[in-house]
Amino acid sequence: MIRLQPSHSRQIRPSIQIAPLIDIIFITLIFYMALTVFYQLENEISISVPKAEEAREVDRSPGEIVINIDRKGRVIVNQRELNKTELRLMLKRISALYPNQPVIIRADKRTYHEHVVSVLDTCASTNIWNIAFATLKEDKAT
Repeated sequence: MIRLQPSHSRQIRPSIQIAPLIDIIFITLIFYMALTVFYQLENEISISVPKAEEAREVDRSPGEIVINIDRKGRVIVNQRELNKTELRLMLKRISALYPNQPVIIRADKRTYHEHVVSVLDTCASTNIWNIAFATLKEDKAT
């Protein structure tokens, strides 16, 4: 009986390296986790921000605080409703740790002015001065 040796190309079988594949999966996972943390606009809260002619889009800085004020005057930060005392304590801790902390106030266009001024007073009393207001750009076509 004749015994044939398999060719050299048939002896080497293709293989998948698992370690680089796992590295790529972990890097992709970390990327998406960081992306979702930095893109937290809290759009799940039904707030209709007012329109402004001179509104411009600015780059968001990581770690900025978004304070939402709904129509009824409720203050919501990180999906948690806060009263005035809780907001003051939170902002005081943040301003002590991070001077010049950016804060964005996202108030509904039907919110009473007194609720916005109350949040501004709280920011001022806790030494937070880097404040911006969220608006939408007004359409020029109308």
